[in-house]
Amino acid sequence: MKIALAQLNYHVGNFESNTAKIIHHINKARNNGADLVVFAELCVCGYPSRDFLEFDEFIGLCDNAAKKIAAACTDMACIIGIPTFNHNAEGKDLSNSAYFIENGAIKAKVNKALLPNYDIFDEYRYFEPSMEFNCIDFKGQRIALTICEDLWNTIENPLYITRPMDILIEQKPDVMINIAASPFSYKHDEERIAILEDNAKRYNLPLFYVNHVGAQTELIFDGGSLVFDNTGKLVDELPYFEEALTYYILGDDASITLQQPSTVMAERAGDIEQIYQAVILGIRDYFYKSGFSRAILGLSGGIDSAVVCALAAEALGAENVMAVLLPSRFSTDHSLKDAEDLVANLGCKSETIPIKTITEAFETALEPQFQGLPFNIAEENIQSRSRAILLMAMCNKFGYILLNTSNKSEAAVGYGTLYGDMCGGISVIGDVYKTQVFELARYINREREIIPENSIIKPPSAELRPDQKDSDSLPEYDILDKIICEYVEHRCSSAEIIRMGYDEATVRRTIKLINLAEHKRYQTPPILRVSPKAFGMGRRMPIVGKYLS
Repeated sequence: MKIALAQLNYHVGNFESNTAKIIHHINKARNNGADLVVFAELCVCGYPSRDFLEFDEFIGLCDNAAKKIAAACTDMACIIGIPTFNHNAEGKDLSNSAYFIENGAIKAKVNKALLPNYDIFDEYRYFEPSMEFNCIDFKGQRIALTICEDLWNTIENPLYITRPMDILIEQKPDVMINIAASPFSYKHDEERIAILEDNAKRYNLPLFYVNHVGAQTELIFDGGSLVFDNTGKLVDELPYFEEALTYYILGDDASITLQQPSTVMAERAGDIEQIYQAVILGIRDYFYKSGFSRAILGLSGGIDSAVVCALAAEALGAENVMAVLLPSRFSTDHSLKDAEDLVANLGCKSETIPIKTITEAFETALEPQFQGLPFNIAEENIQSRSRAILLMAMCNKFGYILLNTSNKSEAAVGYGTLYGDMCGGISVIGDVYKTQVFELARYINREREIIPENSIIKPPSAELRPDQKDSDSLPEYDILDKIICEYVEHRCSSAEIIRMGYDEATVRRTIKLINLAEHKRYQTPPILRVSPKAFGMGRRMPIVGKYLS
């Protein structure tokens, strides 16, 4: 049997585009002699569709799309992922399903059993878990078809009380096929490979796994679809961060023959390279799927805005990026020079709008209220908010989307101005620690200097008061980032982190800052997720909570 794996970029709710793309790849696979082409989990509607799934019309449009796909799938078979109505009176109204379509008809339906309800996943909100498990016979092969999480319960501390494959294996299948929507994080690819390898070994079956690629707002899907033989050997690994259609011959003896050169990676890409590729894809898809093409950002001469500008230029084309220099009376000449050098290196568009007279106008208007009070954070934030007003005005006038340039370290401890530098349409590096931002800058400069060296080596500063440095207000970033990671990503308590050897006062102050900043993060733009635990939809904290604050 010749099997094709279609690793594609879908668009949530764009039925016309998704259906056309699926049918195009069915036709392409048929022309290449495939017996079966496999698409990803919920490919018909895109993933995650969230509360779109609560509209009956939305599910009806999924059904209409499936009928069009079935009509196009002649002289072969395909597997698609789709939400379907649960016609049982008990339980949720929907199932997360896979259709097995053969010669123009839906031959079988498989429902997902293990519904993740942690971090960014919220599937039990919508779907009823399956309690029935049946294999599918096709071309002399018996297929154990599962959906994403159904194969992830082999971990040491299982989340669920059942393993669908333990039931399916009793029906003596010849091959496992798993369709998935497995989001990217820079630590996830090796974990994914290990779990799927374990399944192939555990059940002594070849395994074909198909993942999404592309970004849906903050979630990024990296592709990396996989093929294992029945010994758990990795036979093929599809490209990361790009679409692919690949072909394999599954023999009666469970052997797998590739129809193209194997793309198994000789060496795994490092964290920073993966983050770079993911963020590029995240920016590109956010703009394309939102119907926008041009970005704007405030360019300070510092490392954060420089990195975001370089990433945007790579993702959208330098001609579609507007960098706006917004110097205040505290901006240094070298910062302006660094920003100008970056613009020259990238070839992006730029404007310079001094904000000195604007901030002075605000301060003059507030003189009766501020009379006799010293300069403090109020005047500092007026500068940041003045910049935001100008950038948003240009968005309204010219159709730009504003890129937020805050990093994860700043977002964690609230080191930013609400309605100022924390505003934007999408947060590009909000899940990238400051220490990783420096590494990203070096990676961007791997072939030539794009980000000026001075932007990388100078002490970080918001430049909102004379001689200001980030270290005046925060611990050094190499310490701060480790404490944030232990608390946010590893969910360690202050006591546990202190026992690791970190200074007690620094730990307690950092955790207090993180908790007090929750109200700020609640009002910030969606953050491109690249880590196992990002701020946003995957981390839900009370704003007024007292614990550990």
